[in-house]
Amino acid sequence: MVKKYVLVSGGVISGIGKGIIASSTGLLLKTMGLKVTSIKIDPYLNIDAGTLSPLDHGEVFVLNDGGEVDLDLGNYERYLDVTLTRANNITTGKIYRDVIERERKGDYLGKTVQVVPHITDAIQDW
Repeated sequence: MVKKYVLVSGGVISGIGKGIIASSTGLLLKTMGLKVTSIKIDPYLNIDAGTLSPLDHGEVFVLNDGGEVDLDLGNYERYLDVTLTRANNITTGKIYRDVIERERKGDYLGKTVQVVPHITDAIQDW
């Protein structure tokens, strides 16, 4: 079966319901017999939500594997009846950390590491 993706986007405005729309859409697809999961992409440079101020970002949800993530992932788990992991939450910080670690190991063979293609490739490979 071919994978298909549904992207829910609404800019960077918080609290407009993107997470609930994603959860509800996933539930509708699941009731149609499709296998669903959810990935949340957050643009902040933090590795995870664990050190973010709740006043700025809201509550943190802790996943079964210990991942500290946005509360939306808790909604995804409950709506979709799935267990998510920290891999279901991508942050800009995680992507940059991964690329920098790969550069330090020599994976780029002395090339100048740049946003395009290295960061964009890392996002696609996630």
